Amino acid sequence: MTVGQERAWETYWEKMGNDVKSLPEGPLDFDSWFGRSAPVLLEIGSGMGETTSQLVAAAPELNYVAAEVYKPGLAQLLLRAEHLGGLDNLRVLRGDAVDLLTDHIAPASLHGVRIFFPDPWPKKKHHKRRLVQPEFVALVASRLEPGGVLHLATDWEQYADQMLEVCSGERLLTNVHDGWAPRPDWRPVTKFEQRAVNEDRVSHDLMFRRNDLT
Repeated sequence: MTVGQERAWETYWEKMGNDVKSLPEGPLDFDSWFGRSAPVLLEIGSGMGETTSQLVAAAPELNYVAAEVYKPGLAQLLLRAEHLGGLDNLRVLRGDAVDLLTDHIAPASLHGVRIFFPDPWPKKKHHKRRLVQPEFVALVASRLEPGGVLHLATDWEQYADQMLEVCSGERLLTNVHDGWAPRPDWRPVTKFEQRAVNEDRVSHDLMFRRNDLT
C-alpha cells in the first residue's frame, strides 16, 4: 500500500472496518456499529473507492457499507472518504460478499444494494465466475427490505444482457424501468467507465425493486 493508504488504514480500520471472516456469528448490528439508526445501503465491490467515496459523502442520511476483497482498495476508499468528509456514515468490510450476505446480513434488512462494474470475465469459459448469477441474485433479493432496490451497472453488453435476464427471473424482484434504467446523474463517471466510452462500449444501468413477498 502507499504511505497514505497505510496511514488511513492504521487510523480508521479499527473503528470503521472489519474482516468478514472475523465477524461474530449472526447478523451484524449496524445500528450499534454506526452509532445510529439509519437505512443501510450495501455496495459490493467498491474497488479503489473512486465512486463510493463520493456517494457516501453525498448521502449522509444513509449508513453506507462497502464490501471489497482488496485491502489497498479499502484503504484508498478510507483515504478518499477522509478528504471528502464522508467518514461518519461509512463502514467497510473485507471479504467475500456471499459469506457476508449469507451469514451476517439479516433477511429483509437492506435499504439497497449496489454492484457497479463487477469483473465481466469476458471469455466465455469464465462466465461461470461472474458474480451476477441466479443463486446470488436470489440471496441479495432476500436481504433487501420490501421496496429496497438492487442497482447494477456494467459496460459489457453481454454481461448486461445476462444481468437483465437473471434479475428478471427472480420472483422477489421487479424491474423499476422498462428494460435498462436511465443512467443516474448522481453516479460519478469513473476512469474505467470513461475508458469504456473511449472504446465505444455503452454502460448499462439496471434497477430492480424488492417485492413485498415472503
